[in-house]
Amino acid sequence: MSAVAYLNFDGSAEQVIDFYAEALSAIKVKKVTFGDIPQDPNYPMPEDELKMIMESSIEFAGGKIMMSDILPSMKAVTGELVKGNNIMISLIMDDKQTLERYFNHLSQGGHVVMPLSNTPWSSCFGMLVDKFGISWKFNSDADQFLDHVISNKQ
Repeated sequence: MSAVAYLNFDGSAEQVIDFYAEALSAIKVKKVTFGDIPQDPNYPMPEDELKMIMESSIEFAGGKIMMSDILPSMKAVTGELVKGNNIMISLIMDDKQTLERYFNHLSQGGHVVMPLSNTPWSSCFGMLVDKFGISWKFNSDADQFLDHVISNKQ
């Protein structure tokens, strides 16, 4: 079993998929639109919704992100999409060059909250909000830091 970040968008998932696939040097990209699946002729979907992303995944350097669009016709059930700071994708890897490359690509058009730098908890840590409003945290030493602090508590 694995836990995977799953992101919802308001009709922009296709753009996000393309951006993340390039920024993260995706190994594999899968995407299905609502128009790709059989439709109920009794309840036809609007043409613009058929083009929206129903399900997608991007695999990169041992990581995976999934995403989809929230259909306008489903907002009565799902509620409006709200961008906020309750979700953050954390990339943890020892390879600092790859971490820096991802950081630089994902920050394009976004906002750097904290540039990549050496901190007391990581030799390479940074944070940004990408141009789609998604928060990212980058950390080269998360596991070592956690293990060190926990072992010192015992």
